[in-house]
Amino acid sequence: MTVVTRFAPSPTGRLHVGNIRTALHNFLFAARHGGKFLLRIDDTDRERSTAEAEAAIHADLAWLGLEPSAFVRQSERFALYEREFERLRAAGRIYACYETPEELDLRRKVLLGRGLPPIYERPPGENAPVEGRSPHWRFRLDHDHPIGWTDLVRGEQKFDPRLLSDPVIRRADGSWLYLLPSVIDDIDLGITHIVRGEDHVSNSAVQLQMFAALGAEPPLLAHEALLVAAEGKLSKRLGAVGVGEMQERGLEPMALLSLLARLGTSQPVEAVANLAPLAASFDFAQFGRAPAHFDMAEVEQLNARLLHAMPFESAAGRLPDWVDAQAWSVLRTALNHVSEIDGWKEVVQGDIAAPDLPGEDRAFLAEAASVASGLDWSEDPWHALTTALKGRTGRKGKTLFRPLRLALTGRESGPEMAPLVRAIGKERCLARLKAAAATS
Repeated sequence: MTVVTRFAPSPTGRLHVGNIRTALHNFLFAARHGGKFLLRIDDTDRERSTAEAEAAIHADLAWLGLEPSAFVRQSERFALYEREFERLRAAGRIYACYETPEELDLRRKVLLGRGLPPIYERPPGENAPVEGRSPHWRFRLDHDHPIGWTDLVRGEQKFDPRLLSDPVIRRADGSWLYLLPSVIDDIDLGITHIVRGEDHVSNSAVQLQMFAALGAEPPLLAHEALLVAAEGKLSKRLGAVGVGEMQERGLEPMALLSLLARLGTSQPVEAVANLAPLAASFDFAQFGRAPAHFDMAEVEQLNARLLHAMPFESAAGRLPDWVDAQAWSVLRTALNHVSEIDGWKEVVQGDIAAPDLPGEDRAFLAEAASVASGLDWSEDPWHALTTALKGRTGRKGKTLFRPLRLALTGRESGPEMAPLVRAIGKERCLARLKAAAATS
């Protein structure tokens, strides 16, 4: 069997971490098994769907590196839905209903008031047409056959269809709701595995009967625990965290994907440079049922780790002209975002302000300038300088290194000093040591 998964967003906005995670897991599962990852644009809601949002979804997936094997739009498949709808209607599995939303809401309240589950009360026979009203349409669940499946994440699942409402599949204006078109598409496109959030478990229960009614073997199902924000609240605010914010922050796609691939599993979260290792280790058996806590601070940490190990070739297209391979290898370890490298140009190639240091540190830097001027700078001037100064002054640790770093870079922290000093060069280093020694 060729594994075929699908990602089915509605084109109403840009991707956020919740549906990025769904897309990623579908992509990784298909990749691990040498299968196909399809994109289905669920644009049956014509009022909310826009061409701009669809274009943004394609662009976001491309930025993330989650390129689909193929894509379809539901709005171009209405003839197929109509044909299958009529087939189910002829078989008695679809029936017309004429209640208004207000009448249905009143029924639910009455049932709740009686302590009963607020499910749709199916009429004993055919619903009588109501003059002046167009019907909406429901799928008739088979109450004689319990619903069950072995979920790839949640294990054994069982539902009593008598405790579920016959779902509305088509509105009175003829427009489609999600449930039936999705099943028809999954059959037609040969979807073998459906990977989505646990909030769809009850939808899956009724959809399994739709697969059966259409004479099709259902896909295998994996319902994952939902993401929650780091502070434990359900993920409403996570809707604002997505590709747009990632790009504004200057974050690497693989920082987010490295986290989302392993979040909620027993596997360690590691910064990886591409999707291949994530696909090779992807396994639904590793996923737990507890909510997965998403923290943007973890993405930032992974981003820094990625940059610190990133080869020049991978970053070159986004670097300013003054950064060559040598400069990148030196400076990357100081970066949290690629854009921060601009702030190091003056340190490496320009002039920096001399720090205002106490008198004992100025005297120490005067000694450092004297020692540095006599060193062989073709070897390892930093370690030669610090070794000599340690012997001459007795300084060590912070009292040795901090004044030197401040004088040479103007910063309290940064990349490793040995390669940075070589990149700055002898003339600039000597000038900076002398300037810092003279500042009062």
